[in-house]
Amino acid sequence: MQAEFRAPRRRCRLREEYVAPLPVPSTSSPARDNVSNPSRRSRFRADIVNGHVLVTQPDHISDIYEQGYFGKGVLSRARPEYDVFDRWQGHRGFRVPVVTSARYEELLGWAESALLARGSPPEAVGQILAGLRRPVAEDDWRRDNGAEDRGRNRVPPDPSRDGDPEDAERSDCSWESSDDEFPALVPGPGLVLVAPDGGQAEAGELRRNPLRTTECLQLCPEEAFFLVYALGCLSVHLRQEPLSVARLWRHFVSLRPDFVSSYAAYQHLRARGWVPKGGSGAKYGVDMVLYRKGPPFYHSSYSVVVEKVDERFEGSALRPFSWRSLAALSRITAAVSKELLLCYVVRPADLTDAQLDSPECLSRLKVQEVLVGRWVSSKERADQQDI
Repeated sequence: MQAEFRAPRRRCRLREEYVAPLPVPSTSSPARDNVSNPSRRSRFRADIVNGHVLVTQPDHISDIYEQGYFGKGVLSRARPEYDVFDRWQGHRGFRVPVVTSARYEELLGWAESALLARGSPPEAVGQILAGLRRPVAEDDWRRDNGAEDRGRNRVPPDPSRDGDPEDAERSDCSWESSDDEFPALVPGPGLVLVAPDGGQAEAGELRRNPLRTTECLQLCPEEAFFLVYALGCLSVHLRQEPLSVARLWRHFVSLRPDFVSSYAAYQHLRARGWVPKGGSGAKYGVDMVLYRKGPPFYHSSYSVVVEKVDERFEGSALRPFSWRSLAALSRITAAVSKELLLCYVVRPADLTDAQLDSPECLSRLKVQEVLVGRWVSSKERADQQDI
């Protein structure tokens, strides 16, 4: 049974355009196609690191987030757009990060602390820092990278949203040149332009970047399995080995005993056109919140609590409620302009625990939605008077 959802509240300022979500493969069952070879039809790759599903390739990160708003940046609040540098500058036709001398010394201090924490000898750390402080010459690039890369180099992407459209267009293509006045390898993410304190960036010098801080996209288990099972566009690897759908299901169930009911609710809400975000629900005391189209376009409309029950709506509750805790959650939900949605995952009586070890059990689970509202006496009297 489906609840009657109300229209969401649109955000006042829209700073991006809506991108169509990830397409569903043409095959009727992408999960069965990927059982023997899980990476055969996958467009994207993710890795399980310390129990977390991470996407590290930049092009995969942007596509997965923008086409469906899956996951969040590990260094950002939502969109994976963190950059350790605040300012970028065109240098010989290419964009490189610009830092002041004081900021560069601060970055060197961070690198020194990281090296010492790893147990590196102080003498070796001092030599590394001295090498980082030396300006980078063209001969060093040729010696480190070889002359075969001359003439064709990948230009680093522009991390800033604002700027010259021609620069942004140039950052997405390869650069070719036969002119000897340009270096063999152009400045890229491995270099920074160190400007004097209070001086112009043009008077700075290129040095090596002491930090390689990269943003990753973290997917919750429900999002990762939805991309693998429902869309068939993601391949999840564990210790460089791609996991089949069945193995990935059992892995998530072993990490979270409530994964079966949580994923059933997630897939149901996705099928209804909502964007569930589990990480955003923790601060409201619920399992997930629902967005229409995505967080940049609408405010979250519902706070969702997932429960598993049998056909008589009985069973051990995943989140035991008392009248006081339920009233408190209802008041919190109303205070942040949301509605409380109880999502019951109904398990048939003849569904055994052994059958729950396979994603085939999802076809037998049912989801029922219940909207919880506060009864306000003054509002009730006003409605009666209007009638």
